[in-house]
Amino acid sequence: MTNFNYNEDKNLTEILNYIESTYGQHYVGNKTFQVVDMWESLGSLETTARDNAIKYLSRYGRKAGKNRKDLLKAVHYVLYMMYCNDKENAQ
Repeated sequence: MTNFNYNEDKNLTEILNYIESTYGQHYVGNKTFQVVDMWESLGSLETTARDNAIKYLSRYGRKAGKNRKDLLKAVHYVLYMMYCNDKENAQ
């Protein structure tokens, strides 16, 4: 097993737990889809995710201090960008 020097393994577990906790919160329309699904269908997921990642990174340390949840949200949006990149490269 890799010895992580900077808590990457623990932080990745925290990120995964955070993302899992969001799935029950963001469904709309009889709980059948997420707004993220709408962004994807409109073709704006990548840019919206980028803009939201920037928003949460820029407010880190400003709103509620060094709010760890802002970092978790930013990473979640970066993962949406990675999803878009994977999808684009698979075509």
